Amino acid sequence: MSTATLDRPVTAPARRRTLPPAVAFTGAALAFASLYLAAGAPTPLLVLFEHEWGFAPWVLTVAFAAYAFGLLASLVVVGALSDHVGRRPVLIASLAVELAAMLMFVFAPNIGWVIAARVVQGVATGAASSAFTAALVELAPERHKRLGGILGAVAPAGGLGLGALLTGAAVQFTHRANLIVFTALAVIVALGTATAILSAETVTRRPGALASLRPRVFVPRPARPDFVAAAPAHLASWMLAGLFMGLSPSILRDVFHHSSGLLNGVTAFVPPATAATAAYLLSRHPARHVVRLGTVGVLLGAAIVLAGIATVTLPLLWIGGLIGGAGFGATFSGALRAVGPLAEAHQRAGLFAAVFLVAYLSFGVPAIVAGQLVAPLGLLTTVLWYGAAIIAAALAALAAQLRLAR
Repeated sequence: MSTATLDRPVTAPARRRTLPPAVAFTGAALAFASLYLAAGAPTPLLVLFEHEWGFAPWVLTVAFAAYAFGLLASLVVVGALSDHVGRRPVLIASLAVELAAMLMFVFAPNIGWVIAARVVQGVATGAASSAFTAALVELAPERHKRLGGILGAVAPAGGLGLGALLTGAAVQFTHRANLIVFTALAVIVALGTATAILSAETVTRRPGALASLRPRVFVPRPARPDFVAAAPAHLASWMLAGLFMGLSPSILRDVFHHSSGLLNGVTAFVPPATAATAAYLLSRHPARHVVRLGTVGVLLGAAIVLAGIATVTLPLLWIGGLIGGAGFGATFSGALRAVGPLAEAHQRAGLFAAVFLVAYLSFGVPAIVAGQLVAPLGLLTTVLWYGAAIIAAALAALAAQLRLAR
């Protein structure tokens, strides 16, 4: 596509047959959730791949975190593109890339292919996330605009947890979990692509597409106090999410001596599921109060998780995951609600890119560092230090939030 094509004003296309608004809204919500359903699906499979292909344990954390880096790169480059070329083109292209990632998983012959598929998957999710979040609000029926915003916050966490749970069940009860899971996801993504093709466009295309591709990470001055105060909270909560989504299969196998695929899926499911629930239930409460409450939840949950791992008490691991997951959902949703109104419309994409930059770096980098430390320190020692870092970050976040309140 030429520069002139991207940047010139585009006239409205001829009218075409589109899905009814309610159907388009429901389809968009399900397609958005399917991206994160697919993102959570590999968690129980990675240990299975490690057993089958015999790679080093640290490679597992790289395969887990590769998704976050692909997502970040895509988000900061094309996150605002749909404001210029329209939601539909970005969603259709992103879902097509996601479909390619699902097929890469189906036919992956080794861990290198899995890592590549995770990167492609992250790129697709990052490109689609801002467009889907906006489209859900724009496609929502007039009486349910708030529902569109809530789904935009809840679908990612809920999808991650449900993807891990369903894949865990497939690992436990079938012999072709990889084929079954990613073939099913490929079909779901293909249906989501068809829905995007048949949905109505919700914004008028405008010039500036190429300029929007410049990476934009910008925090407006009015939003900086809330952004800075929330940064250590994002670090703590996303590290806790990384512990359950990236490290829990190894912890269950090597510390608790359980190799059940279903148990892996259930354990990874707990924090994202409670995160989605907390984000929904607390959506009407003041944003700063929700961030403080969530930070306390992450702190308490991480302490209980550490106690469970140190004493090899599995129920404590789950209880800590429930409490910490609720704190994660409260912290992240509250922080987004706190900074969003403090930016002008043309600054919002750059601001949210900055928030997600902190979040996904916290999700991926500590997990990779932990993976590198497993060999010299041992898994148990590494995980205990990892948990201690979560607690330290949560304490710093609580102090920052209290200073902000004063």
